[in-house]
Amino acid sequence: MKAVPVFLYHSVSDDPPDWIAPYTVSPKVFREQLDRIADAGLSIVPLRRLVAAQHGGPPLPPDCAVLTFDDGFADFYWTVAPILSERGLPATLYVTVGAMHPPGAEATGSLLPPASMLNWRQVGTIDTLGIEIGGHTQTHAQLDTVYGQRRADEIAGSKHRLEDVLGHEVTAFAYPHGYSSPAVRRRVREAGWTSATAVENKFSSAADDPLRICRLMVRNDTPGETFQAWTECRGSRVGPIPESLYTRGWRAYRRMTAIVGSPVGGPPKD
Repeated sequence: MKAVPVFLYHSVSDDPPDWIAPYTVSPKVFREQLDRIADAGLSIVPLRRLVAAQHGGPPLPPDCAVLTFDDGFADFYWTVAPILSERGLPATLYVTVGAMHPPGAEATGSLLPPASMLNWRQVGTIDTLGIEIGGHTQTHAQLDTVYGQRRADEIAGSKHRLEDVLGHEVTAFAYPHGYSSPAVRRRVREAGWTSATAVENKFSSAADDPLRICRLMVRNDTPGETFQAWTECRGSRVGPIPESLYTRGWRAYRRMTAIVGSPVGGPPKD
């Protein structure tokens, strides 16, 4: 299977809030990483090209990569979008719907700590630039620890809200923290999402599960050597990756802590 690096970014900023700083890269580093991708001979393709291949459609071009961004920080509008437009690069932005807000108002509908997030007018502008807008739930809940109507609202409700705002169908979804389960993935498919990204810190491929696409999380402390290896498709396994016993055990533990009212968050250790 040919490895496809699907890079996962969050914030691109010189001055992020403390809570997201470990998952933030500076604009300078972001530009340097885009240069590394190009120098490695990788062409950046839209996520939908990868998803189409995973669904049995046209094959991917050789030596390609995908850019994705989670949550919907305001720096995407002010920093990332201009850089992508300048270079003619496609990307997918997954927004936490409850963290978006009308211009001049404050968002009150997400579990994310305070940060400067996109407003709905900016989301619409980004959409018109050709950057794919995807869903990242309503509140950024851990989907494998919520049930019933709450899970439906997070998955299907966020899709309906995005489509109402943008005026067209949206099909790309991302699991908060990368967490899912067979039941969650079934609900995602039933809601009409045709792809969903996880984390895994593995390479994706045309054979990867389109409802559990592997991504490589770029952090503030990601060594340059590691990023270089990723651009050369070295240093990790290639999806699809079966769920490990550790992942199942970690899910059970988080469900238990959620039941007793002390939920834990963050990605599991690989």
